Order: sequence, then C-alpha cells, then structure tokens
Amino acid sequence: MTRSVYVTGIDRGDGRQVVELGVMELLTRQVDRVGVFRPLVHDGPDRLFDLLRTRYRLAQDPSTVYGMDYHEASALQAEQGTDELLSQLVDRFHAVARDYEVVLVLGTDFAGTQVPDELALNARLANEFGASVIPVVGGKGQPAESVRAEARNAFRAYDGLGCDVLAMVVNRVAAEDRETIAERLAARLPVPCYVLPDEPALAAPTVAQITHALGATVVLGDDAGLARDALDFVFGGAMLPNFLNALTPGCLVVTPGDRADLVVGALAAHSAGTPPIAGVLLTLDERPSDAVLTLAARLAPGTPVISVAGNSFPTAAELFALEGKLNAATPRKAETALGLFERHVDTADLLGRISVAPSGRVTPMMFEHELLEQARADRRRVVLPEGVEERVLRAADVLIRRDVCDLTLLGDVEAIRKKAADLSVDLRGTQLIDPQTSELRDAFAEKYAALRAHKGVTVELAYDVVSDVNYFGTLMVQEGLADGMVSGSVHSTAATIRPAFEIIKTKPDASIVSSVFFMCLADKVLVYGDCAVNPDPNAEQLADIAVQSAATAARFGVEPRIAMLSYSTGTSGSGADVDKVREATKLVREAHPGLRIEGPIQYDAAVEPSVAATKLPESEVAGQATVLIFPDLNTGNNTYKAVQRSAGAVAVGPVLQGLRKPVNDLSRGALVSDIVNTVAITAIQSQVPAPTEELPA
Repeated sequence: MTRSVYVTGIDRGDGRQVVELGVMELLTRQVDRVGVFRPLVHDGPDRLFDLLRTRYRLAQDPSTVYGMDYHEASALQAEQGTDELLSQLVDRFHAVARDYEVVLVLGTDFAGTQVPDELALNARLANEFGASVIPVVGGKGQPAESVRAEARNAFRAYDGLGCDVLAMVVNRVAAEDRETIAERLAARLPVPCYVLPDEPALAAPTVAQITHALGATVVLGDDAGLARDALDFVFGGAMLPNFLNALTPGCLVVTPGDRADLVVGALAAHSAGTPPIAGVLLTLDERPSDAVLTLAARLAPGTPVISVAGNSFPTAAELFALEGKLNAATPRKAETALGLFERHVDTADLLGRISVAPSGRVTPMMFEHELLEQARADRRRVVLPEGVEERVLRAADVLIRRDVCDLTLLGDVEAIRKKAADLSVDLRGTQLIDPQTSELRDAFAEKYAALRAHKGVTVELAYDVVSDVNYFGTLMVQEGLADGMVSGSVHSTAATIRPAFEIIKTKPDASIVSSVFFMCLADKVLVYGDCAVNPDPNAEQLADIAVQSAATAARFGVEPRIAMLSYSTGTSGSGADVDKVREATKLVREAHPGLRIEGPIQYDAAVEPSVAATKLPESEVAGQATVLIFPDLNTGNNTYKAVQRSAGAVAVGPVLQGLRKPVNDLSRGALVSDIVNTVAITAIQSQVPAPTEELPA
C-alpha cells in the first residue's frame, strides 16, 4: 500500500510551506517516486507545487495534483453532503497513489474558504486516505504559554478525531522562546514536537515580489538584484548624514524620486558594504536625471531601483501588508526554509516514524541529498580560495543557508564583501581571510620553506609563494585550521593540486593521488576512476587506483564491485594494454582478497547483465559493476564526458583520493550545484581516517 503523509494546520499564518518543503526533502532522500496531492485548491497558480515540481523534478501531471477547487467543494458539500465530497476526493487521491511509492498531501489552508469545520475535514480526509498526520501550529506574535496551549489543543483535536499523528510542528515562534516551548511540549505530548523559530528572511518579500505587487517599473537592476529579500524598509526624508545612519542590512530604501542625494548615498553605502541594501524604491513617479542614474548603475551594478506613481504614505501601507512567499522564483528562500527545518527537526527520527521503505534505485537527487546530510552530521570547515568568484559565493550562500559546514573564503576581504553584497549573499559567520595581509603569512612561509628546503626554497621566497590563495588554503588544511579545500573554478587543475602534492602529500598506503567521478545515472550511481589525474598508470598504479576508488565508493554508500576495463574481456585478448589491466587485477586480488573485482573486462560486459551472461557467466561482478577503472586518462576522461552529455548523467567530481587530507579540484565550468556537492564531499572525506579501513581484507 502506498504510504502517505498529510501536512495540515489549524489556522492561517502558520508558515506551513516550510514543513511541507522539509517533508518533501525527506521523502525524496528515501524514495524515487513521490507524488503530491492537494485535496482543495484556490483559483490561480499553486506556488508551492510549482516550487516542488521545479526543485524535485517531479514528472507528475499537474492536473492530477488537485482534488477540486474550494467553490466546487463548497457547492458539492451543500448539495450532496460531506460524505459525497469525501468520496470524490478519496477517489482522486487513490488515482495518484496508484502511481507513486509515497504521496505528500498538502492540507487545506484555512484562507477565505466556505468549507465549515476545516480542521475536522482535514482529519477525516487523512483517515480516509490512510495518511499519517503532521499538524502545524503557528506561533508568530504569541506568548509562549499561548503557543504551548494551542499545540496541545491541536494534538488533542487531531488525535481525538482518530488520526495517526506522527509529530507536531510549532512554527514561527519568537527565537528567545523556542527552547522553553520545546522543553514544555516534550514533557506534555506523546509524540515528538519540533519547534521552529520565526525566520524574518522567509517572511520578507523579494524586490521582484514588491515590484509585481505595486505595479512598479524597474529603472535599474538585474534578476539577481530583484531576487534580494527586503528585510526592512527605510523611508528617506532626512538629510543625507542622518539618512545613512538609519540604513539597515537588507533594507529597501523608499524615497521620493527627486531625492538624488539619497539615491546616490544609499547605493554608495551598498557598494561599500556598510550596509548592503536590497534596493531603492522611488515614489511620486519621479526619477533622477540620466547622469545620476548612470552614476548609480556604476556605484552598485545590479542593485535594483524601481519606481511607482504613488506617494510614500500609501506605498508604505502596501509594503507593510506584503509577505514573502516560497515559490519557484525564490530558490534562495527554499534553501533558507530547508536549513531552518533541518536545524530544528530531528530528520532521522521523523523519517523513521514515517517508515518509508527506501527505493532500490539511487537517483542523482537522492545521492545529492545524502551528501548534504552526511556533511551536516559531523560539521567540518572547508576553505574556498576563490572567494571573489560569483559561483563560489552563490555556492557558499546555499551551504550557509542549509547549514552544511563552516566556510573560510580567501581573497581581498573588501572585494569579497562587496561582491557578496552585490549578490545579496549573507556571509555572517563565515571566515574571510586575505592571504596578503593575514597574520598567518609569516608562520606559513616558515612552514613551507621547511617543507621545501630540499628544493632550495628560502623563507623569503616562501613568503611570496604562500600569498597565493591555493598555497595558503592548502597550508590551512595542513595546519588543521581547515578540514579540507575546494578550488579550481577559475584555477587550473595543476594550480589547485600542486600545493597539495608539495605540502599535504599522499597517505602511507597510497602510492599515487588519483581521482573518481560519481556518475549519477537515472537509477544508480557509478564510480569512474581515474578520469582526471594520471595519464598512463602502470599496473601497480592502476591497482592502487582501483583500491582507492573502491574505498571512496564504500565511503559514499556505493557497494564496490570493481571492473578493470579494457578492450578485451577475460582471456579473449592479449597485448601490452590488456596485460597491464590483467596484472593490476591480480595485484588487487592478492592485496585485498575480500574485494569483488573482475578484469580485464569491456564496459558493456561490466554493466549490462545480458552481455555479462554471454561473456562471463560465472562472474559476480560482470553485469553489475559499480566501480569502473579505466586503463588510462584518455579513455576515462572521454568516457565520463560522453556518458555525462549523451546519457544525461550528473557527474560529481573529480574527487581526489590518496592525499593525507582532502583537497578537491573543480572544473572551470563548474555550476553552483557542482561546487556545493564538491564541498559536501570534501567535508565528508575529512570525517574519515584512512579510506582503506572501509574495505574488506
């Protein structure tokens, strides 16, 4: 029977979308096919489903998501009774449930509906669907005792109506009351109660949402600027010195359009990062001169300046009535929401209570979810030398919002802050270091000179070398000031990994440094090695690459079954290239007899059971290999790119292996998601001692 989880509430304003998004994240970590069902829907776009469909790549037909709209439901209930309404909604739910392993049900929203006793309707629907219930109670603006009482009453209401209550969630409470409320409810409720503090960034509208709501015109700015959250409103009327003192981080400046001094002053403050603002809203349908706008665009490129026809007072009334919404156009809010959910909900316990059996398939999304979860479980610090690079800052934004690990960014500190302000990336809590001026530079120079004295490196020469961000970051890792390093989005592979070879060096049980890619196919994850580092490894090196790759696979949840690839399978061919692979296979078997390995073997025989049944019918690896070792860099690099582009696989890597401490290289074409995944992998690598300890003897 399909498992289903019903997220519901007791009134408006509970911020339930955070919980719905968080539960969806949990479900998609565990199973491949997750469906969504909303019994009753308002006219117009469904922002949350659009977000879920975009973020989790749902293939579900939108027409199957909804039971019926509120008007239809109200009329049906009035004419034919509640039982008929329920009957039709149950039929439509089961039409969805037939096609999915688990269904997330989004309860009614208690917003301007004509449905009587909405709480009882949600409870009865959950019972008829066979769904477990997670009720959400909103606590914004309420005293702690009132919130506790409301949560207890909500549990009694749903429990009393026969619902299987999995857990309670109390959302949007005052941060200072969160722990007290959680402690009191833990003692009073028979199910877990997770208490989430109010997060202003979630309720803050973006500049784009404000522009749409007010019918404003965009005078200056780009999409990234319009995506900024307006955390506060500052109304300009004072003289410039007093006005500048009133600015707050993330504020939207509201000023008459003829106050060019305030416009330029606000944008200059943003450019200096003191403080970064969301943008400027001009009223009275007035705009500064072209000369002023040109100056404004140069002061703070991308920062939005928008204009409305009304004056400041009615504009203010409209602004204060606006509230930010989670939707597909606000992915950063989704990251903030998930970070909030994951910090304050025991996700492992909740997933266990949901009791969803994991899928046999491992999808790219499931693999990526697991990376973030593993990294978060044992928090580490990762240094990112390319601190001014836009993609790195956007990745840092995701990692910070999701609370994945601690970060250190290297580079000119003021340049990093300015770039972060332009991108609306909040770097509070992130360590920023300029290697040129850091107090660590002298000590690092002495350390590097000692390590490279046999190459004639003096302290004076080392002083210049360690100012390079990659050398500085590598020394931070070596000295225990960071647990790992990720670079390469704007540096070559050599520039990224040469410092690691010189400073960190290889593990005692590794003869060389090598690499793997995690190739996330539609239904499984394969490990490819070595596709990035060693051009033409000999038999001993190839055996080392196989052992390292198997250990890496095991560390990240891929059961290692090793295929040593060649153009020949078994004993059918001979020649130097085949003999090298045959010898490498023999060496691995001798060193690690517990490892399952086959070689030489062709790619099709390694991964396709029907081919394996013909070529190597007795093999326990053929047809089901998970770790594929290529004989040389030419073959490996071309194969991973061919599979990535032609089969639509997600390639995560290269992940370096064999170093004493983790350093990983990025492709210079790396996407933000690639950087996030690589940082998570690096954090996980630093959690583990020697990887060969993961392997059977």
